[in-house]
Amino acid sequence: MHNRLQTKFSGVTVDSPLVLPAGVMGMSYSGMSYSAVHGAGVITSKSLTLQPRTGHKGPVMAGFEGGFLNCMGLCNPGIQDGLREVNDFKERSDTPVIVSVFATNMDDFLQLTHHVNESAGDFLELNLSCPNVFDEFGIPLAASAEEVGRIVGAVKGISKKPVIAKLSPNVYDIVSIACAAQDAGADGLCMINTVGPGMLIDTKMVKPVLHNKFGGLSGPCIKPIALKLVYQTSSAIDIPILGMGGVTYGNDAVEMWMAGAQIIGVGTAIYYRGIEVFNMINQEILAYLDEMGYETINDIPRLEPIL
Repeated sequence: MHNRLQTKFSGVTVDSPLVLPAGVMGMSYSGMSYSAVHGAGVITSKSLTLQPRTGHKGPVMAGFEGGFLNCMGLCNPGIQDGLREVNDFKERSDTPVIVSVFATNMDDFLQLTHHVNESAGDFLELNLSCPNVFDEFGIPLAASAEEVGRIVGAVKGISKKPVIAKLSPNVYDIVSIACAAQDAGADGLCMINTVGPGMLIDTKMVKPVLHNKFGGLSGPCIKPIALKLVYQTSSAIDIPILGMGGVTYGNDAVEMWMAGAQIIGVGTAIYYRGIEVFNMINQEILAYLDEMGYETINDIPRLEPIL
């Protein structure tokens, strides 16, 4: 990767600011490796649970003119099998890996943390905000600043990896929740998770397109929301942000950087531009640097913070 794109996230140097988010390329060594070879600077595992999950019955994804809905339902092989894939990948690659985990209570998050501690992963991401399992688990933990602070603090007490709190856009005051995560010791934030849930209807069959009826919204249509929330939050905290939401082209990534993100997730864009999207966006960022006369990505200015 071109060293003009190197940056740091929570003390770890990455060759590209672009991140494969959780759940986009499955949970296998080959999926992680393919993404890294094609230009992703950081790889995120699927959100792993203590036990394997099959997720929701299909169809679980639906596209529309502005993006996608998904209700995958946190399908994953479970923490032990998932970490085997992470370890296999790390034996062959120095690309940093964020191990994402999901739970609904403190004890399970702590058990998951113990597993991740013994893995080759570089970061631990606490998925506190999945919106498409509301029917099963209720309101996401990320809706409560108190719960976010309590869980982050407990995990930080035992984690051997930097801890990233993944937050939801579907809250009234994301800044107070972000501050609670920071105060509890979080090393970084991941934001935003999908918006919604939302719904699409098959007008010929007269039924919802998704079997689960509702799904989280991703893609270009959520970019303005993501930019606004990343900007608001980065103005109020000191820890770095993994910003994502609708990043499809190089200029989108530059916008996310200017809003305050230190590294940038690229997910739904893979469906539009293929796995080569990481290299494409890297080249588009380099073209922007040349156009504007910046030497490295770290020279791109940030927006003035909200006072």
